[in-house]
Amino acid sequence: MLAIVLLLSFMLAGCKDNEREIENESDRYTLNTKVVEVMKDPVFSDYGRLIFPVDKTIDKELKLKDVGDILTWYNNVSPERTVEVVNYLKDQAEMGEQIFYNIYTEEEKAADPDKENTGLFFFRGEPNEKFAVINAGGGFAYVAAMHDSFPHALELSKKGYNAFALIYRPGAQTACEDLARAIAFIHENAEELQIDVSDYSLWGGSAGARMAAWLGTYGTESFGEKSYPVPTAVIMQYTGLSEVTGNEPPTYACVGTNDGIASYRTMDRRIKRIQAQGTDAEIEIFDGLSHGFGLGEGTVAEGWLDHAVSFWERNMETRKS
Repeated sequence: MLAIVLLLSFMLAGCKDNEREIENESDRYTLNTKVVEVMKDPVFSDYGRLIFPVDKTIDKELKLKDVGDILTWYNNVSPERTVEVVNYLKDQAEMGEQIFYNIYTEEEKAADPDKENTGLFFFRGEPNEKFAVINAGGGFAYVAAMHDSFPHALELSKKGYNAFALIYRPGAQTACEDLARAIAFIHENAEELQIDVSDYSLWGGSAGARMAAWLGTYGTESFGEKSYPVPTAVIMQYTGLSEVTGNEPPTYACVGTNDGIASYRTMDRRIKRIQAQGTDAEIEIFDGLSHGFGLGEGTVAEGWLDHAVSFWERNMETRKS
């Protein structure tokens, strides 16, 4: 009799576990989840609206599988990667991790309401590991984080690095001011964030690559903050920036030959000029790729992020010697 009771108890417990698994699975975002459902999910408090471009009109029926439709100038947008990113953010938030940080005070935001639409999404790596800030592009008209910075940040966190994706105010000057503030915020809050601020890197695609390059060259002091250390490496994707001052940090770049916005020839010439200054620099040029390929998954560019990380790590070692 006791054996039968125990068997029934185990069966009932198993049923409850299955029910919980089904319930948890039903909470997962899918390709058919509507974007507004993610933005309004209570788990994200008041920052859910910043997960997708606030400067874009988002149809209430738009689904995650179709996010590429609103990311002007971008190609090779992966719906599966979009779903992975939003589920990662939700999982982290549900576990009680702080995934979003304001970079401006309430007083600063009251004085300039546009600063309400800024902040850092934190993709945690190993405690006290080095960090990177990733800046999505969008022509300084909007921030294409879901394709051009969140996936990169997630991959860097998987490698153990602490990665921050910046949501900034469109406009070249304000964007650089926001990046300068983000760098300041991270340095000033390093202990709370549990990060190593030495040998950090700045990443960016398109307009975001210009931001990374400008902060690397001119420093935070040129954009309204006090002077903080320059990055050990700047990682740039598909931007036609041509200027070279002689103060550039080590720079990795990548671009496609079919990019109608950022000329691979312009980028190649810039890298050669940086090398001529005696600074480490390299470029990967991918045959046939268009603008805004992001991680380049499923294309000839797949794996470029690993090469960029190796470049960053190489320059960490160089600074030690």
